[in-house]
Amino acid sequence: MWGLQEHLQALTIDELRVANWQRENEGVKPSKQTKAPRPIDRPGTGRKRADKNSPERIAKRKSALQRVAERRRAIAAGEIT
Repeated sequence: MWGLQEHLQALTIDELRVANWQRENEGVKPSKQTKAPRPIDRPGTGRKRADKNSPERIAKRKSALQRVAERRRAIAAGEIT
């Protein structure tokens, strides 16, 4: 995971990229402007599609669904109010 310094540095880079993009597109018609830069990926943001179906995430999802099923069964049986 990133610390405060890494997050602040990434934020600084993002802001500089946006400022450069704005200057690059100054006076250009909106239809001719380039796309705005994407922010730097931060850890834990889940932007990558490969992470969405990683074996670890599938296992966590399966475990969560099992816990939900057990809790619903306990509620239906009156064990939990």
